[in-house]
Amino acid sequence: MQITITGINSIPEVKPGDDLPGLIVDGFAATGVTLQQGDVLVVTQKIVSKAEGRLVDLNNIEPSPFALEHARKWGKDPRQIEVVLMESARIVRMDKGVLISETHQGLVCANAGVDASNVPGEDIVSLLPVDSDVSAARIREALRQSTGVDVPVIISDSFGRTWRNGIINVAIGVSGLQALTDYRGQDDQFGYRMSATVIAVADELASAAELVMGKLEACPVALVRGYPYTAAEGTAQELVIDPTRDMFR
Repeated sequence: MQITITGINSIPEVKPGDDLPGLIVDGFAATGVTLQQGDVLVVTQKIVSKAEGRLVDLNNIEPSPFALEHARKWGKDPRQIEVVLMESARIVRMDKGVLISETHQGLVCANAGVDASNVPGEDIVSLLPVDSDVSAARIREALRQSTGVDVPVIISDSFGRTWRNGIINVAIGVSGLQALTDYRGQDDQFGYRMSATVIAVADELASAAELVMGKLEACPVALVRGYPYTAAEGTAQELVIDPTRDMFR
């Protein structure tokens, strides 16, 4: 198997209301890359949120007493803490200035995905898309209509990992591929029957794509070519662990 990953960096700064699929198609044209059947497209959450207007001006936020106290204790912006609380369905952990919450979408991550990086404006923060699976499906369908090629779309975002240093990109939105590959019940090359191996394919594709996207390179889209994915409607919710199996709940 040979897999290639190509960064599409010819995309201008995305603004609320922009035609994101159109910008992506233009970016492909400028890069000289053509979408092919079997490709997988990975798009960063940040440009999706920008296009969908998921931006908040902190000057319009009135922090609660809880946000004020937490911000005072840890040297944070209380307005941003308030936005995190607004985007949280529940607080999972809160210690040493780090706030881990479960979002209304069911994702467990730092600060409910509220982020001030790569957003123009000193007091502007971005939120996660309301439904990243729906966002991925919209981009996929728009690209299919404009190019005639139906390619899976993954929306990626940076998450920390339990017991590991550093962050990696994971899939928070999926459309067009099976997010998990289940090897349970199959025999390995030595005849051992696997009973627990389920591979998070969408996460691995998102993480691999980040190697060419980077954080400072203004490359918000990547094309993965050569991976034999399993076609399906797909959903990132497959990647969210069932609450009954959540050891940290």
